[in-house]
Amino acid sequence: MRTYPGSCHCGAIRIALTSGKKPEEMRVGRCACSFCRRHGARTMGDPTGSVEFRSAPNALSRYRFGLGITDYLLCARCGTYVGAVMPEENGAIGIVNVNALDIRDTFDAAPPLHHYDGEDEARRRSRRRKFWMPATIIA
Repeated sequence: MRTYPGSCHCGAIRIALTSGKKPEEMRVGRCACSFCRRHGARTMGDPTGSVEFRSAPNALSRYRFGLGITDYLLCARCGTYVGAVMPEENGAIGIVNVNALDIRDTFDAAPPLHHYDGEDEARRRSRRRKFWMPATIIA
C-alpha cells in the first residue's frame, strides 16, 4: 500500500489516499451532474484502499443535493471540492477528486463521463459500494 497526499488549494484540508494500485491502474471518471461538471471534477475510489480528509478548524464545508445521501466536501476558505463521503452502517465510504491530489497530472485529463440520472437511492448506494472506498473525516 502507498499513500498519495493532496490538499485543497489553500492547504486547510489535507488528503491521504491509500491504495495498493499505481496511479495508472486507478479507475478515474467524471460525473455528468451539474455539481461535478461545474467543479471540473475527476474522481476515483479504490474499494481495497482508503481516503482520509483532515481539516483545519472550521475549514470543512459539507454540501448535499439530489438524493441527499452524500456529503460533498469543500474547503470553506478556498472553495476547492476535494471529495465526497456517503454514510453507511459500517462507516463512511467515499471518493477523492484527483484534482486535489499531488499526483493529479498523472491522470487522464478527460476520463469517461458517466451519467447517473434516474438512479434511485438503492441503486446509487449499490453502485457506490462497488467503487468507493472506506473514508474518514477528521475535522
